[in-house]
Amino acid sequence: MPEPKPLRLGIAGLGTVGVGVVKILRKHGKLLEMRAGRPIEIVAVSARSRDKDRGVDIAHYDWEDDPVAMARRDDIDVLVELMGGSDGPAKAAVEAAIAHGKHVVTANKALLAHHGQDLAAASEAAGVVLRFEAAVAGGIPVIKALTEGLAGNEITKVMGVMNGTCNYILTRMEATRQGYNALFDEAHKLGYLEADPQLDVGGIDAGHKLSLLASIAFGTQVNFDAVELEGIEQISLRDIEEAAEMGYRIKLLGVAQMTGRGLEQRMSPCLVPAASPLGQLEGGTNMVVIEGDSVGQIVMRGAGAGEGPTASAVMGDVIDLARGLDISTFGMPASRLVPAKPATAAVPAPYYLRMELEDKPGALAKVAAALGEAGVSIDRMRQHGHQNTVAPVIVVTHKCSRAQIDAALEGLEKTPVVRGETVAIRIEEV
Repeated sequence: MPEPKPLRLGIAGLGTVGVGVVKILRKHGKLLEMRAGRPIEIVAVSARSRDKDRGVDIAHYDWEDDPVAMARRDDIDVLVELMGGSDGPAKAAVEAAIAHGKHVVTANKALLAHHGQDLAAASEAAGVVLRFEAAVAGGIPVIKALTEGLAGNEITKVMGVMNGTCNYILTRMEATRQGYNALFDEAHKLGYLEADPQLDVGGIDAGHKLSLLASIAFGTQVNFDAVELEGIEQISLRDIEEAAEMGYRIKLLGVAQMTGRGLEQRMSPCLVPAASPLGQLEGGTNMVVIEGDSVGQIVMRGAGAGEGPTASAVMGDVIDLARGLDISTFGMPASRLVPAKPATAAVPAPYYLRMELEDKPGALAKVAAALGEAGVSIDRMRQHGHQNTVAPVIVVTHKCSRAQIDAALEGLEKTPVVRGETVAIRIEEV
């Protein structure tokens, strides 16, 4: 019996994840060969700097200055794209690989969130496979779960904490009693933030991931532009403490579900019960919760980023390719993915409101009137001790729609006794 041909890789990007892939192949080469049924080897690599000390020896791999040229090489079977970015060299290299009959494994959620439909269609037309397990939730095999293990289910909801940096900041605020700015600086010094921090704290990175999961879960074309995004910049230590007193913790929570109005996709801070799995999530850990009509609810928890977990996810896709596994990018042929009607209003829920009022008679009555005009009823209200001429006030509403809350916020802004901007956070019973 002839020896099986090796699966030959070209790695574009030798940052943290790319180096992690090299290390796994060096450490577990024989084990991977036994699991895949054929050898897996690196043929060529490409990165910005050839001379940078990465802690691994890349001298015996062919070097390519241009990742697009590497993607076109005849001796490459799979392009492993780990450069990042929604456009530029990453997009050009992936397109070149597909056009030249190469499979693609990527960790690039931004690329797929913006161009996933076109790339999926192109890969299927070319008869190659495009996989992206490492693009969502690091080491958690959520893509594989949705496309394979849960393929017999109608998925009703996908939700979770999908950005470890935001979860780190929020849990450290609670643990250290420091404010947002101090913990933002700490996360920056530790290297947890993207080069553009707004990708993390603005919810954009997590929104990219949610849009990809929604496409697989509901058989729709990726539509990142329809994700309602809200970051964590407005969350204060007072919000963290008030939530804790009520038995909640604040998480940047992504939720995707198909409703009668269309596909709801939102990424925003929410209060979740402290005793729930999501509420107990600490530090940079990610968690994805999937609900299916047959399986019920399953919870997947693990490291959301880092060299080892993300490289592990990359190698899972590579081994699938070595085994000959051919699955459509988003779980069904790209031609069958339908454009989803975006749902602009969320399912009704209670909301937490924090505002500052002038210390004047009748101020609370004016707040109640503004909320009532928007159709928002008050479940409970708490006024704290005065700070000079200002009184901090916390309101918890009964269930209402986001549209009603938006109308209430607009009314409160026009109410003369309200100082500054009112913070509104959805309360999610998970």
